[in-house]
Amino acid sequence: MSKRKGTNAERDLIKLFWSVGWAAVRVAGSGSMHFPSPDLLVGNKIRRLAIEVKATKEEKKYFSKKDIKQLLVFSSFFGAEPWLAIKFIHTNWVFVNPEDLEKTRNNFVFKKECRKGLSFKEITKTM
Repeated sequence: MSKRKGTNAERDLIKLFWSVGWAAVRVAGSGSMHFPSPDLLVGNKIRRLAIEVKATKEEKKYFSKKDIKQLLVFSSFFGAEPWLAIKFIHTNWVFVNPEDLEKTRNNFVFKKECRKGLSFKEITKTM
């Protein structure tokens, strides 16, 4: 994913979260600094989410084991739920728990046709 496409995807999600009353911020330097950090931190009075954001025109999205481990480590320290937000072309956002990724020999993958994951409306539903 190009840096510009990724930034635009992150900004789109920020607007969506704010539109339903959730606070959301982009994390400067995520993915390019020594310390683990997600792309977005979002939350309301009840929940905190650490989100890695990806947009793709492919039918599946791969994640390195290192990227997933860093998301899990950050989330654990911060007390946030770890999520992956994936935007496949011509579809709505899907939010995937790292546990629901399929393991490959060297990576993890989430396929567009997979039935797991939550919609934006489902992820922002207050319990």
